[in-house]
Amino acid sequence: MTLPSGPEREPTVYERRTIVSKCDTQPGSVDPDDAPELTDEWFDAADLKVNGKVVRRGRPPGSNKQQVAIRLDRDVIDHFKAQGPGWQKRINEALRHAAKLDRKGAA
Repeated sequence: MTLPSGPEREPTVYERRTIVSKCDTQPGSVDPDDAPELTDEWFDAADLKVNGKVVRRGRPPGSNKQQVAIRLDRDVIDHFKAQGPGWQKRINEALRHAAKLDRKGAA
């Protein structure tokens, strides 16, 4: 609905109702107040997808890995990172070798 040109004026009640009713009938228009509440449970059950593929975060079920925070010398970290991806795995393998642990208990 186009309002007549000329001095600025407020639309009449009829004009406002017409504008609102036209908005309500437009395809794809959704009132945000009608959307369901997004709860923590909803987000916990949701799947994260990238390019249509489900992305899983964290260790897979049944893993015997444990997340820890340790401080290592910067040159040690740089050495392992310089070898490319998998540097944390290589650090784990070096620690297992130094501790003389076999691979049977490793996942």
